[in-house]
Amino acid sequence: MGSGNEQFLNLTLKVWRQKNSKTAGTFETHQLTGISTDMSFLEMFDVLNEKLIHEGKDPIAFDHDCREGICGMCSMFINGRPHGPKQGITTCQLHMRSFKNGDTIIVEPWRSAAFPVIKDLSVDRTAFDRIISSGGYVSVNTGNAQDANNILIPKSAADEAFAAAACIGCGACVATCKNGSAMLFVSAKVSQLALLPQGQAERKERVLGMIAQMDAEGFGNCTNTGACEAECPKGISIENIARMNREFMGASLTTPNK
Repeated sequence: MGSGNEQFLNLTLKVWRQKNSKTAGTFETHQLTGISTDMSFLEMFDVLNEKLIHEGKDPIAFDHDCREGICGMCSMFINGRPHGPKQGITTCQLHMRSFKNGDTIIVEPWRSAAFPVIKDLSVDRTAFDRIISSGGYVSVNTGNAQDANNILIPKSAADEAFAAAACIGCGACVATCKNGSAMLFVSAKVSQLALLPQGQAERKERVLGMIAQMDAEGFGNCTNTGACEAECPKGISIENIARMNREFMGASLTTPNK
C-alpha cells in the first residue's frame, strides 16, 4: 500500500552498459513512466529490467543483496555521486521521492582501475577482500573470553574502534576519490584493530601487509580532499587515515627488513 503522499514520476534513465571489462561501454537511454515515489531506487531498476525482459532485451546487471544498507553491494554512481544525492545511505536506501517528475538520471558503475567492470553496473571488488586477507584480522590465540569489565579499554578508544568497524566496504570512497584511493577503507580496517587489545600482537605486520596489498591492487594515492568521508554511507572519518599513516610510519621504522 502506498503512502498518503505517494506520487508518480516519468523519468529518463541513462544507464551505463558494458558487456565485460574487455569491451567498450556506452550509455543506454530508457524512458520509464508511472514510477511511484515510494519505490526504492533498486525497485525502480527492477521495474526497468522487467520492461527490458518483456521487450526481449538483456536486463541490466547490478549488484544487490540485503537491500537494507548493511552489505554495501548496491554500488551505483548516480548523477555524479556514489549511492546518489542523499548522505549517509546506500543505493538501496535511496527512494524515488528524492527525484522530480521529468528528471534525467545518469547511472554508472564505480570507476576505478582496481574495480574492473564485470558487466554493466557490476564491478569486481575482490581487491578489498585481498587487502583484508593480507592482515585485516586477528589470527593469534587471545585466550578464552573474559568478562568485559576485566578488559580495560578507554571508552574513547572503544567508541573510535566501533565507528571504524562500521565500514561496510562498499567502495564509495574509491569511486568518489579523484585518485581512486582506498585509504579510507584500509584505514578503517587498520584502526578498528589497532585501537583494541586483541589487535596489538599483529599490529605492525597488519598495517605493513595491508598497505602493501593496497598498492599492489593499483589504488591511487590519498591527497586529502575529504571526498571519501563526505560520500561514505557510514560516515567513516578521515581521522582514521591519519592514524593509519602513524601506524605505518612506526611499523616501518621498527620492523626489520625481510
